[in-house]
Amino acid sequence: MALFDIQISADEPVYIISVVSKLVDLPVWTLRQLDKAGIVCPKRVGKKSRLYSLRDIRKLEYIRYLMEEKGVNLSGIKIILEMEKEL
Repeated sequence: MALFDIQISADEPVYIISVVSKLVDLPVWTLRQLDKAGIVCPKRVGKKSRLYSLRDIRKLEYIRYLMEEKGVNLSGIKIILEMEKEL
């Protein structure tokens, strides 16, 4: 039996950048660059804190795959994601 039975929406921003960095195995500076490029935009809390949702984390896993396995740069990732959105 689980200690906690908490249901969190996939769109609920709850994960801080350092945790997300470990979960998706991407450096914090890369996550900041993705935010700056408008590719993955976490919710801002206060002036500095970024909170990511589970949906953001899934997207980041795909982005890491594109970057590391396929050698796609940020511009290419942005184009791929925009094309997939249109489909």
